[in-house]
Amino acid sequence: MKKPHHLSFWFAAWCALCPATNAIGQTASYPTKPITLIVGFTPGGISDVLSRALAARLTAQMGQNVIVENKAGAGTTIASAFVANAAPDGYTLYFQDMTTHAISAATYKKLKYDSWNDFTMVSLVASTPLMLVSSLSSGAKDVKSLVTLAKAKPNEVVYASSGNGAITHLVGESFKHLTDTQALHAPYKGSAPATQAIMAGEVMYTFSTMPPAVSQSKAGKIHGLAVTSGKRVNAAPDVPTLKEAGVPLEVLLYSGLMGPKGLPSAIVERLGAEVKKALASPEMKLTLANAGAEDLHSTPAEFAALMKVESEKMAKAVQLAGVVLD
Repeated sequence: MKKPHHLSFWFAAWCALCPATNAIGQTASYPTKPITLIVGFTPGGISDVLSRALAARLTAQMGQNVIVENKAGAGTTIASAFVANAAPDGYTLYFQDMTTHAISAATYKKLKYDSWNDFTMVSLVASTPLMLVSSLSSGAKDVKSLVTLAKAKPNEVVYASSGNGAITHLVGESFKHLTDTQALHAPYKGSAPATQAIMAGEVMYTFSTMPPAVSQSKAGKIHGLAVTSGKRVNAAPDVPTLKEAGVPLEVLLYSGLMGPKGLPSAIVERLGAEVKKALASPEMKLTLANAGAEDLHSTPAEFAALMKVESEKMAKAVQLAGVVLD
């Protein structure tokens, strides 16, 4: 067999290494242009508030603009599909509501992506409860009076959610089951519009994400009845937990940062470190406190472990509520 010419051999070897060398160089200099952070909800809810606060910190820390883009609809499946199909280069990221992501996997028979395998997990960001709120016109100023009203007028009471199959829908159905009450479900396109419906008296109650619930209850425009966490939150210390009110229901929402499948490990590590740094900043600490949220920085493996637990939990909640979407 004829031996290769030494010059030709090394030239071929160098060419073969070029793509890998370029990729390493691109990763080392990341980011070199603005990053888009996709959110699956409308403005005003917890995901939007926290993602914008995180984007501001990452912009300051990384020297490139991190731009939040809301792609709401279909239980965040529109946003999830968009991210799943994006290039795994670190310039399209996902501020993901893990709870809703887990719910979608259980409620939609056909998805345009694999909820587990089409994404790269970077880090958890925060956990936050929901707040049960009622309209001023309802006359329900606490959980007991709300339950009494719902039992007195079965199927005349209407509650709002942030959409069919959303966590606010599932919690609403679980609440009915645990309190032995009946209420009609009115889905809205996000937690903020659902809370607006409460303020307008269109519906009697909803399980709202914390930012609109806290601000509007403090303004006296709605009644804050209970939070779904195991303990009271500093953002609304006078609002009891559901367990304190006699309803054995505890729910936390988990948010995290993800990217498309195949995101380079160096970029994952860089982003994870930047999230940790951002969560330690006074600005993020204040945003989290005002939203009734707690920081939850994690490794990708810890993120995956919690997502598995939440997926199993949400699948049971979906079955209880009898929700099937397509």
